[in-house]
Amino acid sequence: MRIISRRRLLAYASKFSAQALLFSFFWDKAFAQADPGKTGLFKLGVASGEPEPDGMVLWTRLAPRPTHRRGGMPNEPVKVAWEIAKNSDMSAVVGRGVATAQPDSGHSVHVEVDGLEANRWYWYRFKVGSEYSPIGRTRTAPAAGTRVESVKFAVASCQHFEQGYFTAHRHMAAENIHFVLFLGDYIYERQHSKRDHVRYHGEFHATTLDEYRERYAQYKSDADLQACHAAFPWIVTWDDHEVVNNYAGSDDDRDRRRAAYQAYHENMPLRHSSAPKGADMMLYRRFKFGNLLEVNILDTRQYRTVKPCDGKWSECEGAANPDATMLGNKQEKWLFSGLQKSKAKWNVMAQQIPMFQRLHPKGERRIKTDKWDGYIVSRQRLLNFLSEHKTSNPIVLSGDVHGNWVGDLKLDFDDAGSTTVGSEFVATSISSGGNGKNRKKRARKFIAKNPHIKFFNRRRGYLLCEVTQDRWKTDIRQVKFVEEKGAPIKTSASFEVKNGVPGVVSI
Repeated sequence: MRIISRRRLLAYASKFSAQALLFSFFWDKAFAQADPGKTGLFKLGVASGEPEPDGMVLWTRLAPRPTHRRGGMPNEPVKVAWEIAKNSDMSAVVGRGVATAQPDSGHSVHVEVDGLEANRWYWYRFKVGSEYSPIGRTRTAPAAGTRVESVKFAVASCQHFEQGYFTAHRHMAAENIHFVLFLGDYIYERQHSKRDHVRYHGEFHATTLDEYRERYAQYKSDADLQACHAAFPWIVTWDDHEVVNNYAGSDDDRDRRRAAYQAYHENMPLRHSSAPKGADMMLYRRFKFGNLLEVNILDTRQYRTVKPCDGKWSECEGAANPDATMLGNKQEKWLFSGLQKSKAKWNVMAQQIPMFQRLHPKGERRIKTDKWDGYIVSRQRLLNFLSEHKTSNPIVLSGDVHGNWVGDLKLDFDDAGSTTVGSEFVATSISSGGNGKNRKKRARKFIAKNPHIKFFNRRRGYLLCEVTQDRWKTDIRQVKFVEEKGAPIKTSASFEVKNGVPGVVSI
């Protein structure tokens, strides 16, 4: 392993400062001399995110020794050059600059690029001295209000390093899509049971900033995950394991949250406006893709009240508490205002946990209280709003539960004939839970108890969504196994929602 000395890194920083006015000349010269792919600083790869019509965020993090303290970097700032081009060989550069990787930000870089053309592909890379990063590909969103015929994207969640390989990401990187929507559990803060380890995770539960940084570095060192980040822009949100299992916003351990939030921002392609302020971090936001699609990214962890009951499946009177909230008042008002103003054909609520009711087949009112089932008054306000304001084609995208679920959102889940106000697709895990199973018998029992649910299984993979003016199509893409490398992928089921006709249909 090649380690970059502190003296050499400081020399790079000094060199970039002194030669700022001659940046273009030295950039071209350094790239001509460098050996692509053989770097010491860019072992965590590159990524992009937050696609807008005129730009996006470009990300990298310097870490010659990824799982060591500070990634093996000195406690000094380092200048990092970047450029973005219209072609993959980087010969048609349209933007370049220099950013500073600060030690108190884990030597991460978040470059906010603007001034680009809407709805087209770009390529980008970074360099420090004569070393430069892999080349990544990214894409701008369509211009606001313009007619867009099609948008394609993948939906993923829950990638446990210990429990399986990230083969699904390698397949995802080969898809013909515009972006990836990741719904949380990017890392797992805790070690899992040793009996089902596929890869070594480290015998610690992350609670400090250094420990969360180490955990992210381990995950982001995965070649398949790096390939998927380098192929498309990502839109991300978190779930619970980025902090601790099933946490709620009112939990008292703010020191742990502060550390977890800091590490999350350092390792995701997020804007500076999303940087945490202590133990608080603004993560709900909205993305528009012409007149076709509007995506509301929600945060169902930071602002919720504590779950009403304990237990994996519970009969819980507290789920009907009128004061309980999933989104918090401010986020809920933001969501309702955006949905009411939206001119998009399809309106997405991308969030962490299943929204439709899931009653356990063996119990009359047994529910998982960490999900929306534990906050039924809060959920009902949202469903009532969608119905009363006639929101155009509401679609909920969720993750968390390590299984594929497809179903309808009802005004009254206990009445099969009740009005359908929208549809929900729940993405399975990338690797969490190991290989998984089809669970056909269990699926039949769940659907019998919950007739608004149309599909359920526990294989691994991701959702592939194609949105047009006339319909929404979701393919359930599944790998055969994750506990060994090299699994093939297939589409196990496909569903559609037609424009103006609420409810999913198998195709």
